[in-house]
Amino acid sequence: MIGRISGILLERHPAGLLVDVQGLGYEVKVPLSTLFALPIVGERVTLHTHLASREDGQTLYGFLTLADRELFRELIKVTGVGPKLALTILSGVSAEQFVRAVRAQDGSALVRLPGIGKRTAERLLLELRDRLDDWQVAGAGTGPSDAGTRSPVVEVSPMQEAEQALVALGYKPQEAARAVSRAQQEGDEPSTSEALIRRALRSMVGG
Repeated sequence: MIGRISGILLERHPAGLLVDVQGLGYEVKVPLSTLFALPIVGERVTLHTHLASREDGQTLYGFLTLADRELFRELIKVTGVGPKLALTILSGVSAEQFVRAVRAQDGSALVRLPGIGKRTAERLLLELRDRLDDWQVAGAGTGPSDAGTRSPVVEVSPMQEAEQALVALGYKPQEAARAVSRAQQEGDEPSTSEALIRRALRSMVGG
């Protein structure tokens, strides 16, 4: 099991990262919460990781905080919730917000996330209720928080990258385009892709 990697960030985009660890390039899938908080390409980054093995290959998932990784591991234990949906959840809400919703048995807060219907929300609330009773989210906000000033690596416009990120989360292309357009209009100045995604997600999940 690969539980942690530390190296030089070579690529960063909504589809994932490439991290150079002593000459080996690790492809890592991350939630948008981690993507937003990463340093610029060329700087060192440390990620808490989870290695998922399947018949068709292995996938490495990375998180800036232990809290996010532990919640990811709890999520993929839930019936019908795989790694992709777990990343979507962690991209749409913070670990603290999710734990609070489960403790309050607030299904309405979960169904606003892409890919989560009423039945999935009910399973999440039922299966995680007892497991998250004593779960701590200390450290969920650690790490760099000035990602809104970072420049995207992919050579596309901020609006295009924001739309791609929302589509990767499970939103329909037309829905993503409308949300990003609204987010762009809300800003007084030209926005980075990260800022656009944040505003779009807030409007789409009701927060």
